Amino acid sequence: MPAIETDIREFVTDNFLFGRKNVSLSGDDSLLEEGLIDSTGVLELVMFIEGKFDVTVEDEDLVPDNLDSINCLISFIESKLEEAK
Repeated sequence: MPAIETDIREFVTDNFLFGRKNVSLSGDDSLLEEGLIDSTGVLELVMFIEGKFDVTVEDEDLVPDNLDSINCLISFIESKLEEAK
């Protein structure tokens, strides 16, 4: 599992699943529809992304296409890191 995915899964497990390792979460499962995060959770997720990956999440980035699943988050972070090069 690539490092970005590992970091995201660890954060989601620790902060939204409260450490429950037995919950199956595929890369495409919607974090919002599964009830794992709400608007406050999105803010926590953004703070984690900015701190861990040293990228800036702009207001226009706050859309489900970027933040609603593990796979969306990976793609979003990779694109932000590519922009920063």
